[in-house]
Formats: sequence, structure tokens, C-alpha cells
Amino acid sequence: MSNSRFRRGAVRALAATAALFTLASGVAGCAGSSDTATTEDGKTVLRYQGWAGDVGFHELAEDLGYYDKIKLEWVGDTTSGPQDIQSAATGDIEFGSAFNGAVVKLNAAGAPITSVLSSYGADAGEYTGYFVLDGSPIRSARDLIGKKVGMNTLGAHHEFLVREWLAQQGLTQDEIKQVELTVVPPVNNETALREGQIDVAAINGIFRETAQERGGIRPLFTDRDLFGAFSYGTYVVRDDFLAKNEDAVADFVQGTARAIRWTQVTPREEVVARFKSIIDRRGRNESDEAIDYWRSSGIPVAGAVIQEKELQTWIDWLVRNGELDEGKLTATDLYTNEFNPYANGTFQPESGPDGEVLEGQK
Repeated sequence: MSNSRFRRGAVRALAATAALFTLASGVAGCAGSSDTATTEDGKTVLRYQGWAGDVGFHELAEDLGYYDKIKLEWVGDTTSGPQDIQSAATGDIEFGSAFNGAVVKLNAAGAPITSVLSSYGADAGEYTGYFVLDGSPIRSARDLIGKKVGMNTLGAHHEFLVREWLAQQGLTQDEIKQVELTVVPPVNNETALREGQIDVAAINGIFRETAQERGGIRPLFTDRDLFGAFSYGTYVVRDDFLAKNEDAVADFVQGTARAIRWTQVTPREEVVARFKSIIDRRGRNESDEAIDYWRSSGIPVAGAVIQEKELQTWIDWLVRNGELDEGKLTATDLYTNEFNPYANGTFQPESGPDGEVLEGQK
């Protein structure tokens, strides 16, 4: 990647991210403008965006037969979490998923959305590493002053985590501003690091696994270092859609929660095989190579029940950094576990995907 292409890509991505939150203040006026579609047999159609070469927990839920009242409709792939929840807020799709810091920012801008289920995180098997070259002199947060950190987008998970780590390590806000956060597509992040275009690369999933296989890099820190096992993102739905289609949302949540629980208690080899089967059958002209590197759900809580701290942490972060007025938002106003069977009494919290008592818990 040439330096000029690198800079142009960064500028475009930064502008797109900024535009999402600039537009958010007008979301309320246009949300819910389209009528909700139904199938011939009366199921509510939920439109969504996907990720090439990946299987969403909702797609797994439909494949496992966990939905009774809804039918999913893929409308294309998304470019980032902030873009996904922006599309949900504007009514282009019925649900989206993003980092909770981005969810909080969109709520603060006036978007009428509610988080209904955790969607990703860090656990024993899954995490994001912030890698440097083995020979890099960077050993501490202070060494990052004046250096470049590459990440897939700004205003989302990687930016929040880098800035939070720097603050936890004792850097002042003025010092943190001297660390240059640079947008690099995930597929190019490792190369940019090895070629010296950036000093630190935020890498996860298949890119983390293959980069480590090639060697020559080490993690400066990981997101697990900050909070341990922690859910970082949520599925959101529009408030008006929830009000008019509560049964559909409830079905979406119960089925997706059960699918997540299925991945949490099913042998990895079986999960990988099921994901590959879904990709192969859906006919989107994509590779299933990344699935070989699937390690875990990334969600440490049974059935993806949302914990208050998972949103409050980022509310407090935005207040502390002067980006949100204190008292404007509270976490309990932003989410509900009402429809999650692992929280509402339908299943015991640690039960299996069908509510069964798991071996070793009898």
C-alpha cells in the first residue's frame, strides 16, 4: 500500500465515521418510515446487514430453527459497527450491532434505539491484540506518544480501547492526543505494521491468528488486559419498531440468545462445521477460510445477557473525556433484558440452548 493511498483511505474513513454521528441528530425524524414486511405465513421480516465470510449469531439462530415469528432478510454487507447501527436507526434495516461506546454516542445524539442483546466481546478464546514488531522499542504507553496506531475505523471499539488503555497507564489527555490513530483496513493492518507505515496494529480474528503464525510480532496489550472477560457490543433495534413489533423483537432476542448459548456449550469443531455449512449454502460468493480460525463466541455471559457495566463504562468514559454531559444518559435507559430467556426466568441462567440442565451442573 503506497503512503498516498494509505492517507487517502484514512481521510475517507474518518470522514465517513464523523458523518455517521453528525447525521445521528436527524435520525429520529426518519426512523421507521418504511412499513414492516411479513411473509405469506405471517412471519415478520427483519432486514439486516452481514459480514463477508462470517456468520452472525442471528444467522445461526435461523439455521438452528430457533425463530418462530420472524424471517431474516439479508440486504448486503456492512462496513463497520457504527454504520450498521446507523442503518438500524434510520430504518434501512431492523437491527444492527456495534461497539457499546458507539451505541452510547448514537443514543446521546438523539437516535431512538435500544440495546437488546450482547453481540460480541472478549473471553478466554477471543480478543483484540494491539501488536508491535518484536524489535520495536515500544514497551509502554508513554512510548506511543508521537506514534501511529492502525485500526479499522475511528469512533468505535479500537479507538475507545486504545485511549482507555493510555489513560489507565497514566497519560494525560494532552499526551493521548499526540498518539496518532490511523484508519487501515483490517486486511492491510499487519502489512502496514511490518512495512513501518504504522507502529501498532489492532488485530483480531483470522488476521490475529495468521499474523501470529508468521511470527515477528508481540502484543503491547489486549482488550482483555483492560477489563478481563467483557462484552463490548450489543444488538440494537429502533424504539418505534420495538413498540409496534414487540413479539418479533422478543422472538429475535430469544432465538439469538439461544444460538449464542449453543456456541458457548458446543464443541468448537461442531460450531466451525455449522458455520461453514451456512456460508456454503447461502450463495454469496465468499470464502469460508476465516471460520477455521474461530475460537469462541467472545461473549463471557451465558446467553448474552447485557450487564449494566458494559454500557455504563462507556458513558463514564465519554463524560470523563468531555464528550457527554454528566447525567444525560444512564445505562439502564439504554438497554433491556426483558426478552432474553436467560434473564427473564424462562431458562435458568446457566442452562443450555433449549433450557436444559448442562452436564456438570446437575
